[in-house]
Amino acid sequence: MFPGRPAELRRWALFAGAAVSVGALLAGCSGSTGSPSASSDSVNYALPANFTPNWILPIGTAAHLNTNNISIAAALWEPLVAYDGSSGGIGWDKKASIATAADFAPNGKSVEVTLGDRHWSDGTPITTRDVRFWFDLVKADKAQWAPYSAGKAPDNWTSFKAVDARHFTLTFDHAYNDQWMLANELSLITPLPQHAWDRTGATAAVSDADETTAGAKAVWTYLNTAAKNISRYATDPLWKTVSGPYTIKSFSTSGKVVLAADKKYDGGEKAHIATVNLLPFTTTDAEENALRAGQVDYGYINATDLDQKASFTRQGYTVKPWTGWAITYMPYNFNNPAMGAVFKQLYARQAVQTSIDQAGLAKVIFNGTAVPGYGPVPQAQSSDFVSPVQKANPYPFSTARAKALLTGHGWSEQGGTMVCVKPGTSSSQCGAGVAKGTRFQMQVLSQSGSTVTDNMMSVIQSSLAKTGIGFSIRTAPVNSVLSQTPQCTAGQSVCKWQLSFFGTAGSWYFSAFPTGDSLFQTKGGSNFGSYSDPQVDKLINASTTSTSMRAVQDYSAALAKDLPVIWLPEPDYQISVVKNGLGGFSQDSLADFHPAQWAWTGK
Repeated sequence: MFPGRPAELRRWALFAGAAVSVGALLAGCSGSTGSPSASSDSVNYALPANFTPNWILPIGTAAHLNTNNISIAAALWEPLVAYDGSSGGIGWDKKASIATAADFAPNGKSVEVTLGDRHWSDGTPITTRDVRFWFDLVKADKAQWAPYSAGKAPDNWTSFKAVDARHFTLTFDHAYNDQWMLANELSLITPLPQHAWDRTGATAAVSDADETTAGAKAVWTYLNTAAKNISRYATDPLWKTVSGPYTIKSFSTSGKVVLAADKKYDGGEKAHIATVNLLPFTTTDAEENALRAGQVDYGYINATDLDQKASFTRQGYTVKPWTGWAITYMPYNFNNPAMGAVFKQLYARQAVQTSIDQAGLAKVIFNGTAVPGYGPVPQAQSSDFVSPVQKANPYPFSTARAKALLTGHGWSEQGGTMVCVKPGTSSSQCGAGVAKGTRFQMQVLSQSGSTVTDNMMSVIQSSLAKTGIGFSIRTAPVNSVLSQTPQCTAGQSVCKWQLSFFGTAGSWYFSAFPTGDSLFQTKGGSNFGSYSDPQVDKLINASTTSTSMRAVQDYSAALAKDLPVIWLPEPDYQISVVKNGLGGFSQDSLADFHPAQWAWTGK
């Protein structure tokens, strides 16, 4: 996921008439070393390869959009409104939420939220002041907050009013779709322990610093600086005050995390397992070897290894796919000084997209455990959000057609690579900013550690070569891919990246309402490639305010045609391999894991 996504915001409430069918699948956990769990006291859970947890603060920044970070933080600090897709549909999980009710005004311009009678682990009541603390920090530092998109939260929250200790009212700048506001914005809020965290430094006294912009910025800096010190997560008093069912017992810089049940937790999702070991792997092969050795309780296998399912069932595991509510893509860097001008030409993006055989990739590389994705709305699960245009695939695979698109716009193949020979802005020329002699050569920084991803990139490289497009591949762990491919301007040294891929298990996991305000709106918080189109911005805004499904479908159709990214097959999140007897829940299509739900039911 966001990677993720990465996906930071993947929690939702069902939109009326648009329920998503999600298979209820057995889930569990695993690890990389040691022996399998022998009692109800512990469980070993394998983290996806190279998705090393590296952030604890429940306020995400763009460089830390790692699905595991989000799940761990939610186990420590419960969201105001939590969402879970593990029951066959995706909806508000009130047992894992701080809020118990959200009552929207009839005019759609405000909501009154009720908090449960809850306490922090140190016994202090959780109140509206803790919600206001989060609100103040994000309001003052929104540009650094990963989900931020201009005009959306917190911009569209015009006032926060604490009615009393357990009720507050948020007022909006205009009317919004209630379900979108609940699923895509209120779900972003995580009450934070103001009485413990509202300080500007480790030795500073707790105060009401957040109540001024300058003070909130100072608190933000303090918390984010502390969150960069991974080696102190288990010992820093800052992270001891939690609201969730677990606390941090240990957290290594290599990515191994041990969670311990919080005995003082007073919410609705108490932990059944005392110790949860989250174990990192550098490659999927290493994780699979640990499974074969019986060293983990929950793991996963490559799609290419499904033919070996029987060998795992004989070892006492259940093997099932974990489908995600997600899309997979490669962002273009539209501001790259070398290739940005080329990427900005629609015909060039069409040529790239037409060169990619998604159906072939899904069948051969993913062994049938992926579906082609032709636009910005998930297609692995049936929903009313997808437009007919997106479903129909506007750019079917044809390298001959892709090559014709380029030669018809002033490119000529020289030495196997297309070269711009007719610069200019007419319909038969290369387009604005594309200089004569420009070679159509791209480089991707791709997530390492996955044989499936490596194979997919090689096939794409071969296919693009037939069109005359060069495609070189570099690899790095997903955290490095995210940090090295940020939003940027052409003059910045960090803007040398051209294409990015972080979607081995899906690039972005959505809330129920799959709108693109973070991903594709101008200056959206996770709009890595700086895509911008005023008409698309209008469609995205309409999708968040209208109660008509047509608004989302119009957005789906527009981006299926305009290609802000390279659309790729959407794989199952994982092919899960779960120790028999570990259950009590089903797989979450939002790609979160929920350790408090796990339970040994007998082996």
